[in-house]
Amino acid sequence: MANHPRTKKSLGQHFLKDPNMIQKIVDSIPAQKEDRIVEIGPGAGAITGLILQAYDDVVAVEIDQRMVEHLTEEYPDLKIVNEDILKSDWSEFVIADKPVHVVGNLPYYITSQILFKVLEYRKHITSALLMMQKEVAERIVAEPRNKEYGILSVQTQLMSSPEILFDVPPGVFSPPPNVNSAVLKLTFDQPDLTCSDKNLKTVVRMAFNQRRKKLSNALKRLDTELPEDEFDFNLRAEALTPEMYEKLTARLEQLGTFS
Repeated sequence: MANHPRTKKSLGQHFLKDPNMIQKIVDSIPAQKEDRIVEIGPGAGAITGLILQAYDDVVAVEIDQRMVEHLTEEYPDLKIVNEDILKSDWSEFVIADKPVHVVGNLPYYITSQILFKVLEYRKHITSALLMMQKEVAERIVAEPRNKEYGILSVQTQLMSSPEILFDVPPGVFSPPPNVNSAVLKLTFDQPDLTCSDKNLKTVVRMAFNQRRKKLSNALKRLDTELPEDEFDFNLRAEALTPEMYEKLTARLEQLGTFS
């Protein structure tokens, strides 16, 4: 590969440089040759070249104009969307008449925002293979009654099947980050929620924003009579499974809490 522009600290860029790790990531994409692959933040294109060799329909979303010019030169056939992934209209690239798989080495400072975007469009996405800070990946797969368990765990586990595939050490990046990374796979095989995403998010955030309090106190701001005969509101947020949060939100919807 030709020399590429230097990383930009402001964009949280850490480029992969280890060929074995690059191959391992591309080999982990659970897609067929003709499926659509959407790569978030390809940067200098470390994994883009291998993805293009393996798949026929690849779209890259990249905010950095210097990287776009570099990628255009390196891979003339690559479809590039030069936009901020958080401001893009995702329906332009994830809605297709075939399976769509999202792949990305996510900048640490916007990992959860990108994750919530992926979850928002989950009906149009078959899988997502995301590299992120190991600590965040561990929060996503955390079990109830665990200090890592929280908002990310509940929402991601209700909307997908998350699994940490492998760790990625700092030394395979240039420049090396100060943290360990991990590759997380999300498979979108869960049934539709019985409540709205928006209301679920409200209940879960309210519960975990005061995670040391009993749910009866944490959910006071809902300003509603809680169905205490059906749920134990003396528990704290981390005691409820994701499914319980879904049931509770659906029940509160029936009671007209959010209308």
